[in-house]
Amino acid sequence: MIISRSPLRISLGGGGTDLPSYYKENEGFLISAAIDKYVYITLHKTFEKEIILKYSQMEKVKDVEEIRHPIFREAIKMLHMEDYPMEICSMADIPGGTGLGSSSTFTTALLKALHAARGDIVSTRTLAEEACEIEMNRLGEPIGKQDQYIAAYGGITCMDFHKDGYVWVDPLNISQETFYNLEDNLILFFTGFTHSAGNILKEQNEASKKGTGDMIQNLHFVKELGRKSKEAFERGDLEAFANIMNIHWEYKKKRSGGMSNPKIDEWYELARKNGAAGGKLIGAGGGGFLMFYANDKQKLRRVMKAVGLEEVRFRFEMEGTKIL
Repeated sequence: MIISRSPLRISLGGGGTDLPSYYKENEGFLISAAIDKYVYITLHKTFEKEIILKYSQMEKVKDVEEIRHPIFREAIKMLHMEDYPMEICSMADIPGGTGLGSSSTFTTALLKALHAARGDIVSTRTLAEEACEIEMNRLGEPIGKQDQYIAAYGGITCMDFHKDGYVWVDPLNISQETFYNLEDNLILFFTGFTHSAGNILKEQNEASKKGTGDMIQNLHFVKELGRKSKEAFERGDLEAFANIMNIHWEYKKKRSGGMSNPKIDEWYELARKNGAAGGKLIGAGGGGFLMFYANDKQKLRRVMKAVGLEEVRFRFEMEGTKIL
């Protein structure tokens, strides 16, 4: 039995600049952090000449081309395991469509397990690039490279996206005190809304490809906010980071009419008045998790619980995708 585990993530600055439609012309930058919420894959070889897949559905096929789940199908084909009889099961701590990068996290976990079944030693960068190849090129998803890389690498990581597609990965230079303060004071609340990131990112992608001025200028500004967040972290100024989060959220909402909704706006304003120094919606938008940096955690938790929002507590995950 092979068991792989890959972490979900939160974005700490510069989100949206990792899409090829932007970085191929302008280069991108963002900061992402892996958290201790995971997607798990279990895999074992079977005696029957078939492939069994268990996720929210169940599939049993003789021919890989019959697989309905596109990521399972393309990952098995990419690693030339069409004739390898196996049963694969996926499980997750957090449901998909909640803005924590679950699709790419699933892809990296699956690839890690498949490589292990083949006896491969695969580098972290190769794992991330293979996940990008499947999602972005083979399946044509209008997404960026943040999620695959942070799932593979883990930690709190700065990423520079070069025009040629190369991703420079560098751990955030942060003191231990700042690390613990950030971890202790970042709070996630589930909004109850799920979303399709592809729909919102498709809108951004198409506007960027057309060179739409407002979208490109918005992403330029968000990239600069990401760099300012990096500077704030490095000097240990988390109040400055919280303020940048608020500015980022206002600019993020301008990118799509589906980014927020009246209920999310209401909760956001309530949090700001009750202990949150800064915050934003995690992921592409439209639902998922509200993340706040709190200067009064007890008050914030009490007020958000009273309006029905569930907190998901977390710690940072430093290891990335691994075999257990």
